[in-house]
Amino acid sequence: MEETKYWVWLNMVFGTGNHRIWEIMSFFRTAEKAYLSLSTDSSVVSLNENENKNVHSVQLRHAEVFLANCSKRGIGVISITSPEYPEQLRHIYNPPSVLYYKGNIGCLQTELTVTAVGTRKASAYSLKAAKEICSELSARGAVIISGFAVGIDLACSMAAVDMGRPTVCVMGCGVDVDYPRQNFAYRDAIISAGGVFISEFPPATPPNSPNFPKRNRILAALGKAAVVFQAGAKSGSLITANLAAGQGRDVLCLPPADIFSGDYAGNIKLLRDGAVPMYDASDVIECITGKKSVSEPLPVVNREAEKPEIQADISEAEIASAMEHLNIFADDVREEKVSDDDFELPNDLTEQQRRISEELLSGAMHADELAARLEIDSSELMTELTELEIFGIVRSLPGKMYELIR
Repeated sequence: MEETKYWVWLNMVFGTGNHRIWEIMSFFRTAEKAYLSLSTDSSVVSLNENENKNVHSVQLRHAEVFLANCSKRGIGVISITSPEYPEQLRHIYNPPSVLYYKGNIGCLQTELTVTAVGTRKASAYSLKAAKEICSELSARGAVIISGFAVGIDLACSMAAVDMGRPTVCVMGCGVDVDYPRQNFAYRDAIISAGGVFISEFPPATPPNSPNFPKRNRILAALGKAAVVFQAGAKSGSLITANLAAGQGRDVLCLPPADIFSGDYAGNIKLLRDGAVPMYDASDVIECITGKKSVSEPLPVVNREAEKPEIQADISEAEIASAMEHLNIFADDVREEKVSDDDFELPNDLTEQQRRISEELLSGAMHADELAARLEIDSSELMTELTELEIFGIVRSLPGKMYELIR
């Protein structure tokens, strides 16, 4: 779609996910008019020094080169003005102006979508419930949406795939980035079943920790209801559930297997706060449609997004130059400080991640010292630290130092 290149240009100038794009667009009817006005030194809007510099250094050619490279690599690109753009996202705060995808974006063109979330370290009870309920939802025509993490997310998505139904995986990195590494093997099956991987982050964007809270607003909005299978007291699933409730979605929650276990503290909190108890797929469908069952599966719309023509005269240098302009914009993260006495580690950490976090309780530490103390390989340590960063448990400091976020 011709209009998409102008949206990509705006992202290159102001940064991916920057709400400034919408402040700018309040002055213009189309992205093309915004480009024409800004690039001809119009004084309609006030730009800061960095924005003004980008307006004059980023050419429309950069956006065209970038789009052509995406097309060449089989990555679809749609903007908020594209007919394929999910309607659920149009009315949320700071909607993604551009989405990247691999697979069948048309599977989102249905009224029955369910966001499914839960812990990475799930119990057998929660995994069984996730598989059975999501299988039944898929059989009744629902499209399951997940964050494609290990544990509950993967169980929900693969339940749909096993039924031969599409599932949507919302990524906190580029759609071409194989993350998490444990889930590599499932990508082809998801796409073959008519599913799709989507992200607002451009191709090759690594899974940086600020991306995931930003990603969660999309994950929450795509489902007409959100279901939580298992969540500890500080689980990221609670963030997604709260975002969904704030966007007017129904939130359903699996009753805990053990009311005395901290592994289900999040479930108990949600149920106390008014989440709908979920016992089977009918509970979810009733919340969305007002009906206890759906007699026929809803059709999947196979609508392929328009892709720009591949330009044969694009050099590697031009591609690299275009990619440099798509810097990721991350809002400041405000963290509430707690005392050592009140601080608790999340319940869903792996044993190795818990050991690392406990070592950092005493203060910031160099990665090499951590590896020596824990007697683990440096490459394994860096992988675990990246995971802990993504989930907001540790932060990296200059000089390979790491500290716990309290």
